[in-house]
Amino acid sequence: MARILIVDDAKFMRMTLSTILTKAGHEIVGEGENGREAVRLYRELQPDLVTLDITMPEVSGIQAIKEIKNEFPNSKVIMCSAMGQQKMVVEAIESGAKDFIVKPFDASRVVDAIDRVLK
Repeated sequence: MARILIVDDAKFMRMTLSTILTKAGHEIVGEGENGREAVRLYRELQPDLVTLDITMPEVSGIQAIKEIKNEFPNSKVIMCSAMGQQKMVVEAIESGAKDFIVKPFDASRVVDAIDRVLK
């Protein structure tokens, strides 16, 4: 399956996503807690896919996706957002996100989104 990087400032959310994706047969190659780490880890690990939280300290998910897509145009990014962040989700999609998943995570929705983006 895929090598996935998970970036979210909430450890609980990273653990939840990691559990869902590992059960679905994917390998978690790294975790980060802000957009700056997302860009650094993407360069270092070059994962098949990255999940990025939109709202994070230091560097937002929106800024991180712009930097990742600028450097790696073929990167596959799925944004994660809480309910009520539709405007940010639209900006994320316009910035190059392939899909988005809403918190709290629904395991089947997460796996469907990952599978669809990896095709």
